[in-house]
Amino acid sequence: MAEHTSSSITIEAAPADVMGVIADFRRYPDWTGEVKEAEVIAEDGSGRAEQVRLVMDAGAIKDDQTLQYTWTGANEVSWTLVKSQMLRSLDGSYVLKPAGKGTEVTYSLTVDVKIPMLGMIKRKAEKVIIDRALAGLKKRVESGEPGE
Repeated sequence: MAEHTSSSITIEAAPADVMGVIADFRRYPDWTGEVKEAEVIAEDGSGRAEQVRLVMDAGAIKDDQTLQYTWTGANEVSWTLVKSQMLRSLDGSYVLKPAGKGTEVTYSLTVDVKIPMLGMIKRKAEKVIIDRALAGLKKRVESGEPGE
């Protein structure tokens, strides 16, 4: 059974502003270190991405993956793997909660790679991915650059 890793950060912005940046997949290469290309393949009736193809380059790990997104209300998005070269499964989510004048963002991630990897090493890699993503998101949102 796969274990999940999660972490939270507080961003000095309204939840809608944070979600605007999260939902703006086309701009991911501008602020995430690992995403080199992002292409929205399908959208739902309200114009939110349902499937997104991401080309990742995290040094030793390079991957071309497609993710299926599910939007729950205005403050939660989750995703699951459709296809990948390197991963067997990938499930994640962003959950946003108002926190004072800002937003607490919790990022959860469960990854299963096709190559054998010790659980401890996999969880450490998940933690690095999450922490980098949250730091990049915080910097992007607080810079005032608009999302969708």
